[in-house]
Amino acid sequence: MFKKILIANRGEIACRVIKTAKKMGIKTVAVYSDADANALHVKMADEAVHIGPPPANESYIVIDKIMDAIKQTGAEAVHPGYGFLSENPKFAEALKKAKVAFIGPPVGAIEAMGDKITSKKLAQEAGVSTVPGHMGLIEDAEEAVKISKEIGYPVMIKASAGGGGKGMRIAWNDEDAREGFQSSKNEAKNSFGDDRIFIEKFVTQPRHIEIQVLGDNHGNCIYLGERECSIQRRNQKVIEEAPSPFLDEKTRKAMGEQAAALAKAVDYSSAGTVEFIVDGDKKFYFLEMNTRLQVEHPVTELITGVDLVEQMIRAANNEVLSIKQEDVKLNGWAIESRLYAEDPYRNFLPSIGRLTRYRPPAEGTSKDGTIVRNDTGVFEGGEISMFYDPMIAKLCTWGEDRSIAIHAMREALDGFEVEGIGHNLPFLSAVMDHEKFCSGNITTAFIEEEYPDGFKGVTIGEEGQKKLAAAAGVLNMICELRRTRLSGALVNHKRKVGKHWVAVIDGNQIPLKLKKLKNEGATVKVAGEKTKVKTDWRPGQSLAIVRVGKEELKLKIDRTNTGFRIRWRGAEMDIKVLTKKQAEYLAMMPEKIAADMSNFLLCPMPGLVVSINVEEGEEVQEGQALATVEAMKMENILRAEKKCKISKINAKAGDSLALDDVIMEFE
Repeated sequence: MFKKILIANRGEIACRVIKTAKKMGIKTVAVYSDADANALHVKMADEAVHIGPPPANESYIVIDKIMDAIKQTGAEAVHPGYGFLSENPKFAEALKKAKVAFIGPPVGAIEAMGDKITSKKLAQEAGVSTVPGHMGLIEDAEEAVKISKEIGYPVMIKASAGGGGKGMRIAWNDEDAREGFQSSKNEAKNSFGDDRIFIEKFVTQPRHIEIQVLGDNHGNCIYLGERECSIQRRNQKVIEEAPSPFLDEKTRKAMGEQAAALAKAVDYSSAGTVEFIVDGDKKFYFLEMNTRLQVEHPVTELITGVDLVEQMIRAANNEVLSIKQEDVKLNGWAIESRLYAEDPYRNFLPSIGRLTRYRPPAEGTSKDGTIVRNDTGVFEGGEISMFYDPMIAKLCTWGEDRSIAIHAMREALDGFEVEGIGHNLPFLSAVMDHEKFCSGNITTAFIEEEYPDGFKGVTIGEEGQKKLAAAAGVLNMICELRRTRLSGALVNHKRKVGKHWVAVIDGNQIPLKLKKLKNEGATVKVAGEKTKVKTDWRPGQSLAIVRVGKEELKLKIDRTNTGFRIRWRGAEMDIKVLTKKQAEYLAMMPEKIAADMSNFLLCPMPGLVVSINVEEGEEVQEGQALATVEAMKMENILRAEKKCKISKINAKAGDSLALDDVIMEFE
């Protein structure tokens, strides 16, 4: 077995590989850019080598720099993680020449299946059903438009060397095809160093289901069930689960056997994934093969008990696969939620900055038998950089069935504390409570259909508001009792805490009557209904576990001057807890009117201006592209929301902008 391996990656996947390597008694080497000098993967590894400036094309995807790090440390093998150099045949070839083991498939398999154009041709030759498309290279935007028309809109414009949603655009018309072609080329070049583009038919209302395969260098190859990856935003997966709630055993077997046969056709070894789109009649079509470990691999590990990273290392060490197809059993249900540094209230645009608080839920098996797993590459006090993917963590839960796994995920998300940056925890919680998701009735259009105007937050119904009002009333009582004890000690008198209060949620006033109990709580009459509320929360704690009646609520708590800022089940709200007189005065207060910013184009996230598409004095139409801003390897086209005239432009291509910087002004 290898004594030392180098991980040619960063973030949570580097940390994930290091964990298994340590379990196997293998020493690890991390590589890092200037931006990652204090990163978690650097701290976890036995050794670390600096490889250059923050941009990936100057550090993490520069083959020579990785090879130098290997020479410096004497690493015998390299795990590439995913993204960066993981599917680069030149990198695998360089390792082969240096007699360093590549913890991944052979160079030939990467060339055959890692390239999206070649893989689709091979799949067609093998008789695999594929989506109609143009597999040849495309010279320019006008050719892209011509091809798109021939295939028929809508079409998917994709980077040949792409993955992770990078370099992908859906075009519904000629204008989309022109813009999408150029943006896809730019993203592909920046992310993968390869700007080749191809176009295929976009199948509407599909499910994205993929098969995990695992092989060795001795001709053995098995499949380990499927993963449902249909909850996507901008073609990037957000929530995955295993198994799929849609497949039956017959379809699962057919897809698995086809995936394994395709892998064997290219002498595949190591872990890989064959992706399919599946229609409502359970007809499936080959999409692509990822010749690497997938981001969502933990859900497969949770339902099969197979450590895929360990199997990759053993395959690279030329060991025979110890698992046979008949040994693979799917046990229970697993769900993965990708926690991103993205602001769901700003159309999921990237957010950067320091993690002033980062407290994930405890990992391991809970008393109810469910499992929580959190793969992460960050820590409290660390920074989220603009140079890399915005993923913070992958939160996974396992249960005996799907409903149990979903409930465990709800609880885990409620208990996940993140502060200092924008993040998508509220959105993830909202999905877990969404009727369509809970029923399993989902497609890749889920987010687009259910949140057509973007995510506006979660509205808590009347019953939920009553529970939160009762909880807030007791938390307020605890604060007031503490205050009376402190003031009483200072002035030597006792001040009583009143029983009658009013909780104000979204403008609704909910009367409360509290009677303190001896055992950490109170009896609360909420709008005339009596319930017991218990908690051991104390002022200063940011997470409160409150039992309201028979239900346990995990509440993220921030104290305010008039009550609490609370996050629960995807909803974030200010709950005021007032005396009756204060509540009467509040009802008389006028509402504050937000400033009108409709005549300004504000930068929606910190990023780099790629282009300004208009000039001062120009009249623009609704939907017209005004500027393009790049952040975290993704290009974001900013469009006019209405017909207007450009009065002033404050930025130019190449400028680095902060959140809400004014890019241009309108008349």
